[in-house]
Amino acid sequence: MGNKKSIWSKIWKPAALLIVLIACWQAAASLGLFQQWLIPSPISIVKGAIAIWPRLMMHTGATVQLTLIGFLGGSAVGLLLAALLHLIPGVRSAVYPLLVLSQNVPIIAIAPILTMLLGYGMLPKALLVIMVCFFPITVAMLSGLMNTDAQLRNYLQMIGIRKWQLFWKLELPHAIVHLFSGLKIAASYSVLSAVVAEWLGTNKGLGSFMLISSKGFMPDRVFAAVAIIVALSLTLFGLVTLAERLVIRWRPEKEVS
Repeated sequence: MGNKKSIWSKIWKPAALLIVLIACWQAAASLGLFQQWLIPSPISIVKGAIAIWPRLMMHTGATVQLTLIGFLGGSAVGLLLAALLHLIPGVRSAVYPLLVLSQNVPIIAIAPILTMLLGYGMLPKALLVIMVCFFPITVAMLSGLMNTDAQLRNYLQMIGIRKWQLFWKLELPHAIVHLFSGLKIAASYSVLSAVVAEWLGTNKGLGSFMLISSKGFMPDRVFAAVAIIVALSLTLFGLVTLAERLVIRWRPEKEVS
């Protein structure tokens, strides 16, 4: 019961503010303060979405599939890479600066290169999402692995524990908290990067749907797609947060966000 009250106390204020903003938006549209063909009213957006609901869900399903593939792939790559960089210091000093450098290359610049190399199928799009998702997970996980309790680490080393045993018994459990911080960041980025990846040239997905709708001067459909993208991002973020609460039961509730 206490958990439900805590969750409600966190969401009711932003939810109320969102409702007020939507109501103001609808009122401004009804008063003719802006052109409907440029900025449609919330009611027009809902009506437009209902009119093409099966088609909209088809595109949503394609985006969800790409998002999950990229997010899960990025999570696996991030975990593996963080473990390698931590366990092999020589590799960390050589590879980590290159990882930081890779994040300074715009996604929109990488996308055409992947398309030229790998074609217009699922693979280049999934790789693009993976490239966006793995970095925050790697950095967060690596930070957790490197910042374990120094006294406990020294004690375990004194009694002769091996490096792999130290990793599994101390460093990895300690890094789980940091891992979920990286997963939540990656979850926020994954849907957006999937939509960008769909701009490469495909006839499926919300990214492609938005491009076609904008070129056809159908803003109600564009706004409907944006609303679904936001909902997908919040849903994935919420699922990661729920998993964090279930896995890390020993943390005080106020520390889990």
